[in-house]
Amino acid sequence: MNYKIHVDGQSFDLSKEIVGNLDMLQVGRQDFHVLQDNQSYHCKVLETNYENRTLTIEVNGSKYTLNIEDEYDILVKKMGLSAIVAHKISNIKAPMPGLVLDIMIKPGQTIEKGTPLLILEAMKMENVLKSEGDGVVKSIEVIKTQAVDKGQILIEME
Repeated sequence: MNYKIHVDGQSFDLSKEIVGNLDMLQVGRQDFHVLQDNQSYHCKVLETNYENRTLTIEVNGSKYTLNIEDEYDILVKKMGLSAIVAHKISNIKAPMPGLVLDIMIKPGQTIEKGTPLLILEAMKMENVLKSEGDGVVKSIEVIKTQAVDKGQILIEME
């Protein structure tokens, strides 16, 4: 599989063969020692974000954020299909029976993917329910301290 790496406005092609030919030794959980063209590099993986396909690394004390595209990402971009499509959500239902501890939104509020909606206590654990897409809150069908059943509508969306 081939990859395209974007860092600081520059792009690089990367393949398993290139990585396989690196003189690289893992020296810690996130630390690597790399020899390339008679140069020694200390590399450390600081953060990985699989959803956004980014990797933050430190090389000899300098920090870099890499954006990674695989062959499929490149093909989708070539075909012009890379436009971001917002996912509009419908009504939000209780994923499990529980007790509503807190409601963090109001009717008429516009929400985006990842917005915390409410806290549902189930099996003595507090679960923050977050929005799985974009939308506008039409009504809230529950109140604090209310017991709910699995599948019960909690929030109605427009």
